[in-house]
Amino acid sequence: MSRVGNKTIKLAHGTTVTLGANNHVEVKGPKGHIAYDFHPDMIIEVKEDSVHVSRPSDSIEHRSLHGTTRALLHNMVEGVTHEFSKTLEIQGTGFRATLKGKVLVLNAGYSHLVEMPIPEGITVVVPTPTEVTVRGVDKQVVGQFATEIYQVRKPEPYLGKGIRFKGQVVRRKEGKKAK
Repeated sequence: MSRVGNKTIKLAHGTTVTLGANNHVEVKGPKGHIAYDFHPDMIIEVKEDSVHVSRPSDSIEHRSLHGTTRALLHNMVEGVTHEFSKTLEIQGTGFRATLKGKVLVLNAGYSHLVEMPIPEGITVVVPTPTEVTVRGVDKQVVGQFATEIYQVRKPEPYLGKGIRFKGQVVRRKEGKKAK
């Protein structure tokens, strides 16, 4: 049995889950709304203050979809209730980030500025020039955009310059030694 799939999802006050045809699920909450089409074989039961996911059989396909469906549904409920966020730190001389409307502009040590359009449903905050916070309702979109920012200039192991996730430990290497 799936340990994750059998857990019931508790709904917070102000959060509603609507089940449509072919397992089209819409979740609305205080931070926004999100919709997703789940596999039609999964059985999703919506009660007043909880949601439960079950599977029709013990086939390999249904067992693999059971926990995944429940986890995705839980992330949807969590996103509209609390919102997901990822924070990135920029380290290096002259490295900085700024916002120009709906575009994040990064100065990451290249000969040009890197401009990244912000996707729909995502909020980017730059509290300091060396810190970027990505927020949104959809966990996948938040993580994807944060990873795209990270890919602009990964931290290098000798000086540690680059863009890193907050709290990420960068393994440093020892440089050349003079004789």
